Amino acid sequence: MLIGVLAACACALPGNFLLLRRQSLIGDAISHVALPGIVAAYLLTGTLSATAMFLGATGAALLAVALIELVRRLGRVEPGAAMGVVFTTLFALGVLMLEQSASRNLHLDVEHALYGNLESLIWLEGTSWSALLDPAALAGMPPQIFRLALVLAGLALFTVTFWRELMIGTFDPSFAQSIGARPRLFNIALVGLVAIAAVASFDAVGSIIVIAMFICPPAAARLMTDRLSRQIWWSMGFASASAILGYVLAGYGPMWFGSPHSVSAAGMIATVSGVILAGTALFGPRRRQNLAA
Repeated sequence: MLIGVLAACACALPGNFLLLRRQSLIGDAISHVALPGIVAAYLLTGTLSATAMFLGATGAALLAVALIELVRRLGRVEPGAAMGVVFTTLFALGVLMLEQSASRNLHLDVEHALYGNLESLIWLEGTSWSALLDPAALAGMPPQIFRLALVLAGLALFTVTFWRELMIGTFDPSFAQSIGARPRLFNIALVGLVAIAAVASFDAVGSIIVIAMFICPPAAARLMTDRLSRQIWWSMGFASASAILGYVLAGYGPMWFGSPHSVSAAGMIATVSGVILAGTALFGPRRRQNLAA
């Protein structure tokens, strides 16, 4: 559950800026292109170590960012079209590599890439609160916790440090350029951080949650307020609520209706985030303002 919260918040935080810049599909693109990077890392190293997978996926994500910019400039097409071309091509390449290589005989498969591995990331040594003070018990924590916590802390630090540049570049790039705020540089940096967040979340939660968290919590937060700072806090709350409620409902929800089987945690978390977005669209302050008008 904690890993789900960290991954959701790490994606939702930069997702606010992507939403306002009309670039939300970048998160979708990056989460898809991580697959060929993961497969390539396995083919080169012969192992499924977390370090190799992370480096491979990060390299593929950064390559995708460069290709999107290249297609946009050389082809003179809109960013959405450039993203669509790049992420579908690279994801298809990743699927072909996966199906035609020896990696298909391992646990690395398309299902794992889509749904992640959230249900198996359990801290077996965490049987009591005292385990939080036991170094031996802490060593048994899933490494995804520390990785995602570090990524989330880095994203928060970047946002706080360059708040002025990010805000001005988001709402008025021309003005930002005129005062030397370097909007293009910070746009590239933002996309790079999005790539890191997506890749760090990819192994644990899969592409379904990554795509949903980049879009749904920020979009729901946008319907709650017109101030960016408040929007970010709202999105963090919605992302956390989606992860917690989704995980609980995936495990116990079917039992409440008489089914002995649980459902996918990733799918349920994404579903809850969509329900929250629908709720804010129907009953949020922006909806009431439109009705009043």
